[in-house]
Amino acid sequence: MDIIKNGNKFEAVHNGRVLARSTVRASARYHGKRKLALAVSNSGAETKPSPQEFGINKRFDFVDKLVSMVASKKAKSVIISGPGGLGKTYSVMSALTKAGLKDLSSLADVPVGSKLDLSKCFRFVKGYSTAKGLYRTLYEGSSMTLVFDDCDSVLKDPVALNLLKSALDSFGKRYISWNAETRGDDSLPTSFEFKGQIVFITNVDLDRLDQAVKSRSMCIDLTMSQDDKLERMEQIAFANEFLPGVDLKAKKDALDFLKSKKDDISDLNLRSLIQVTNIANSGDKDWKDLAKYVISQGQ
Repeated sequence: MDIIKNGNKFEAVHNGRVLARSTVRASARYHGKRKLALAVSNSGAETKPSPQEFGINKRFDFVDKLVSMVASKKAKSVIISGPGGLGKTYSVMSALTKAGLKDLSSLADVPVGSKLDLSKCFRFVKGYSTAKGLYRTLYEGSSMTLVFDDCDSVLKDPVALNLLKSALDSFGKRYISWNAETRGDDSLPTSFEFKGQIVFITNVDLDRLDQAVKSRSMCIDLTMSQDDKLERMEQIAFANEFLPGVDLKAKKDALDFLKSKKDDISDLNLRSLIQVTNIANSGDKDWKDLAKYVISQGQ
């Protein structure tokens, strides 16, 4: 992709096609290019991730450390942004569990009559949520660690964002209010104090998230190149918990295969590694042809 000047505006051109055109004069160089870059990122055009000072495995170490800080109440919030299918959720779950927090995502797993200290519990929240639904979630988990996993609607809705700003406020007590008509719902107060912590897991680029929420959180950018993804996979593949019944040679063969095909795989992730590893472990002498076919069907 190239950004060129055309008259008094900027254009983003990819393979001879204009993907986006700035709406400001070229004299406003920074703002024109900034808006243009955002327009291109929203257009679906392929862009390369910016170089990172720290390697991908080091950044996953940071995930463990920052989530542990949240679990121990030394931080109110962390935002983890990066592509799906490479272990963000697993890393967060692992860090919270190692910190001694109990998972209350499914109450069916909690014995009837149990007495729990909710400040030592966490809950995963997934999928779409309205602003009112977010208010209820924050109220019911007001002393817990809440993990919003790919629940991007709460990071886009203006009302939901205002609730999150109150929940993540850095000073004094954090009171959250809902002054809209409740329509007969007496189960929720109009205001409450939030004492919990929040972890956000999202595929949305950090640049596209609300600045006020970002400034109240610690942020980790897990944007990855193909080489970063393969480096991360190599770290995971030889861990004891990854496909423990599979021969190490099959894992190495699968990694070598994915490295040789990295430029042909647009959505390279852990599922790719799992599929190819299982095929390599099948004993089929033509496993590479089968792996090539299976991987190509998911692109």
